[in-house]
Amino acid sequence: MTSSDGSLKRTPLFPVHVRAGAKMVPFGGWEMPVQYTGIIEEHRAVRRAVGLFDISHMGEFEVAGPEALAALQRLTTNDVATLEVGQVQYSLLCYPDGGIVDDLTVYRLAKDRFMLTVNAANIDKDWAWVSEHGGGARWRNLSAETALLAVQGPKAERCVQRLADRDLSGIRYYWFVEGRAAGVPTLFSRTGYTGEDGFELYAAAADAERLWSALLESGAPDGIMPVGLGARDTLRLEMRYALYGNDIDQTTNPLDAGLGWVVKLGKSDFIGRQAIEKAKTEGPKRKLVGFEMVDRAVARHGYRILKDGREAGVVTSGSYGPIVDKYIGVGYVPAHLSQIGSAIDVEVRGTPRGARVVPTPFYPPQVKKG
Repeated sequence: MTSSDGSLKRTPLFPVHVRAGAKMVPFGGWEMPVQYTGIIEEHRAVRRAVGLFDISHMGEFEVAGPEALAALQRLTTNDVATLEVGQVQYSLLCYPDGGIVDDLTVYRLAKDRFMLTVNAANIDKDWAWVSEHGGGARWRNLSAETALLAVQGPKAERCVQRLADRDLSGIRYYWFVEGRAAGVPTLFSRTGYTGEDGFELYAAAADAERLWSALLESGAPDGIMPVGLGARDTLRLEMRYALYGNDIDQTTNPLDAGLGWVVKLGKSDFIGRQAIEKAKTEGPKRKLVGFEMVDRAVARHGYRILKDGREAGVVTSGSYGPIVDKYIGVGYVPAHLSQIGSAIDVEVRGTPRGARVVPTPFYPPQVKKG
């Protein structure tokens, strides 16, 4: 899955995106579609109807055997023992100092068999990490042989259901089933990165184009659109979902990022636990907050956050929110500035622009809870 010159990787659907006229850009070592018709149009299609994403650049690791659960308990911050077969869990890999290796999802495929889905840019780093620290279990890197498509939006279920060989209506949020879609062996996961109802579909890389084409045909009556990484980013920002490399990284303690809910200090020991416990005892010095611009301006990643003219923090993600119709962002500020309503400034091209801390998510999630 590398490009002809070996510099960028390509998903199995690269030729499909090129034929569709997508604008291709480098992303995390991959050549990916950033947009097809336009970011705002694609964003609105997901919120109002249904969108189709190629996210085959994500990585998948399988871990199995009698020691699989114990290995994952050591590696991840969440409590894998609580997972039932068919259930998914959001979690983190952490370094001993509490910094984040990656955020990921954990799938319990069977009693002693799990799958991890990791971020595309971190596949090699994560594989080295789990190989070093996941001893006793059998690991396989399935990334190159696995395609992953996301179907997201209020009409996503009926789009996928037309192709599925089983009833999908009973699958709860963060649960999955295995079956077939358009004759293709598929894992149907009721998960996503948009805040909308929908599915992430795992299939063999060799079947990716067949499944992609079938989904576009199935969703045509509902106005399905292919969606690029540009709208994927604005959709996740409206939900305040973290993006590794922007909002969280190796310098981030999970508590600072508001991810304490996936850190289970009551379970058995895990990598990073002592550092996170220490941070909890001392209390956070900074917090990741959501803000909206009072002045009309776009806050970009890396822009300085100011208070009374002095640097107070940094923007980690920011953009125009097409559905909330506001210029929004997230960034780290000192704990005393994290209260809702706090007035801050964002330095935009050398000029302070007014902003205020607001509740998040910016857009209410539409996922299927029950």
